Amino acid sequence: MKYEWRKREKNLYIPKQKPELVSIPDQKFFLIKGKGNPNEHEFAEKVGVLYSLAYAVRMMPKQGYTPAGYFEYTVYPLEGIWDLTEEGKKLDTLNKDELLYTIMIRQPDFVTKEIVDRAFEHVEKKKPLPFLNDVRFGTFQDGLSVQMLHVGPYDDEPQSFKVMNEFIKK
Repeated sequence: MKYEWRKREKNLYIPKQKPELVSIPDQKFFLIKGKGNPNEHEFAEKVGVLYSLAYAVRMMPKQGYTPAGYFEYTVYPLEGIWDLTEEGKKLDTLNKDELLYTIMIRQPDFVTKEIVDRAFEHVEKKKPLPFLNDVRFGTFQDGLSVQMLHVGPYDDEPQSFKVMNEFIKK
């Protein structure tokens, strides 16, 4: 039976429209860092390389290699951590060119360095991607966090952050 993170990890991946506390455990990710507007071509290229690697791992059994501990699963969603440059923090309005980000796609626990190396080799042979060498594989732990579902355009996200900050204060 296929592992569906949407069903088994609702507390992490299906947030409510109101802030709530969650504890984020250690998790494995393909990660890439960047700076700039997420509406630009470079951001899309970086997202593409992450998904290429994630699907390379997911499809390994169909390529003739089944990693130890492998199970069928749904590829995890794109996640991101956002900040602003020092210059961007001084501005009264958001300048997306001043955004700093780490975008990532979670990997199942069975993924090892050997599997990661195979995924990189597969992606490089299939279609060389400009940011492939910027991707790293690592463990990330967020610990105790506040999350909520933001509904609406990205430009309105500061309203959701305000609601979360009020929740934290209480």
